[in-house]
Formats: sequence, structure tokens, C-alpha cells
Amino acid sequence: MPSDRCPCLSGNPYDECCGPLHAGATAPTAERLMRSRFSAFARDLPEYLLTTWHPRTRPTELDLDPDTRWQRLDVVRTSAGGPFDTAGVVEFRAFWRTPEARGELHETSSFVRESGRWFYVDGIVD
Repeated sequence: MPSDRCPCLSGNPYDECCGPLHAGATAPTAERLMRSRFSAFARDLPEYLLTTWHPRTRPTELDLDPDTRWQRLDVVRTSAGGPFDTAGVVEFRAFWRTPEARGELHETSSFVRESGRWFYVDGIVD
């Protein structure tokens, strides 16, 4: 499925969008990291999520629910988080579905860049 549309809905194929980040490339911005993390949820890649989580707030393990399907990502706003910043904020809405229900996660996430790599720190869920 590498030529499939990327789950982050950038409009690019997965192998040109989040695929390289999942394979070890560095995200240039906080928003790109957030989009790749959404795609990691959609593609069931818990190790990528842990690797891109800041060590200060990272859980020791992450079990993803196999029944949850992450279907759509809407970026609401970004603040800083560019290629020359050391911190950034990304507000987004992520839409999910299970066999029993559907819903939306609205989160404002904080990111930091250390040694040239962006990390997810934490988020406020509304």
C-alpha cells in the first residue's frame, strides 16, 4: 500500500508523505511531525509514536486499539513549530470510528525540537 493516499490527508501518496518519516526521516516542522503521528495511529505504528514522543512525557508502552480506525485529520491552527523554531503548537481534530461508535478528538499539542528533531510533548484535549 505504499502508493496509497497518505492517512494525514495531505493529498500526497503515503510513500512521499509520512512514509519516509515512519522510516526514519526527520520531520521539518511540528505540523509535519503531528501529521506523521496521526498516520502512525492510522497505520498501527506504536513504536513510531513512542520514538517521536519526548522522553520527559513518553509512556513506557503504548497499546493501540485495533478496533479504532482513524479516518480524517483537520489541522485547525499552528503556532511556531517551523524549521528554525525550538517549540511549536498544533491544534487539530482527528476523527475516528469503531464498530460501535464514531467520534472526534480535539487536541492542542505541544512540540519541542531538540538536536534537530521534533518531539511531541503533550496535549490538551477538549
